[in-house]
Amino acid sequence: METIQPATAVAAVGNDVFFVLIGAILVFAMHAGFAFLEVGTVRHKNQVNALVKILVDFAVSTVAYFFIGYSVAYGVDFFVSAAVLQGDAAADGYSFGPQGLDLVKFFFLTTFAAAIPAIISGGIAERTKFWPQTIATAALVGVVYPFYEGLIWGGNFGLQDWLEASFGAPMNDFAGSIVVHAVGGWIALAAVLLLGAREGRYKADGTVVGFPPSSIPWLALGSWLLCIGWFGFNVMTAVSIADVSGLVALNSLMAMVGGIITALIMGRNDPGFIHNGALAGLVAVCAGSNVMHPLGSLFVGGIAGIVFVMMFNAMQNKWKIDDVLGVWPLHGLCGLWGGLAAGVFGLEALGGLGGVSFMSQLIGSAIGVGFAFGAGLIVYGILKVTMGIRLSKEEEAMGADLAIHKIGANPENEMMS
Repeated sequence: METIQPATAVAAVGNDVFFVLIGAILVFAMHAGFAFLEVGTVRHKNQVNALVKILVDFAVSTVAYFFIGYSVAYGVDFFVSAAVLQGDAAADGYSFGPQGLDLVKFFFLTTFAAAIPAIISGGIAERTKFWPQTIATAALVGVVYPFYEGLIWGGNFGLQDWLEASFGAPMNDFAGSIVVHAVGGWIALAAVLLLGAREGRYKADGTVVGFPPSSIPWLALGSWLLCIGWFGFNVMTAVSIADVSGLVALNSLMAMVGGIITALIMGRNDPGFIHNGALAGLVAVCAGSNVMHPLGSLFVGGIAGIVFVMMFNAMQNKWKIDDVLGVWPLHGLCGLWGGLAAGVFGLEALGGLGGVSFMSQLIGSAIGVGFAFGAGLIVYGILKVTMGIRLSKEEEAMGADLAIHKIGANPENEMMS
């Protein structure tokens, strides 16, 4: 028995390492979804830029999170020996876990952090300078996002303890409706407002000029990739096989289909709304996917689909705010709805598991969106004053592909034309 127990323990840790690693890979694959959702939505002359931005943002995010962000959120850095990182030894009383378990957790959380600039990218598409946006990514992922992440997921500054003591439960944001999606969406709103609309989007008399998507198939592929990866995003937030829950998977599924159906109806069969409706439902269910009943998740996802369609139309056509992919209604508002909904549909009285408080959800969510919008105004405001954040009219007319990357999406065809 003395030899069996250690072997069993090693196998259990190895399983957790592999489990979290697969989750990280699935969420990493979601960044391809972000890329192709943007590729299909923007005009052809900006497709290359969409692909490059998402990949470079991921690289910059990883470096910023490794050197600064993870320490801001959790008080842990990686400036120790490889033996300590592997878990063979401890430094200052801290161990990274056997077999480097905490290292794959870092990879997993990095893919969440990198979603912030990926979300923002869709809102500011087609008219943003490349290098200022890269600097914004470093600042947002290195400092801004991990500060709020640490408040909610890291227990920093006693906010969660205060919410629990005051209202009976801490804020429940299991997979990041607020921490990731609402924060990204409200930062994006600030950036979009500071940038202004694309050239020719609105005429002087207020007429809206439609800029049709370049490719519905690419847009649809982006949505599919995001939907598939989302089950790693939500389910594997458990970060161990012992804690994994089929309820999270079913809730995610029900919210996704709820968003599809309502966006189908509200959007009058528009394929852009339908494919984004799936994402709206998934954004909204993240917070309460661990505590809600599947019927509650279906409702929450369905409302999210309605919110996205209505608010996207209001932004573009009524308020004249040119958020290209609608990331504020999709991530900002549906994320906020999900954070609040967890405090309602997670209650035992509505079939949930309980352990939630609406007041905690309300206060934690309000802090998140207020902080994100304010931080977005500061980061992009400073860059606008110091470096400029917008392409010139000539560059925008040429398209970001040629203006920034000196090559288009179909080089051979363009040389022959």
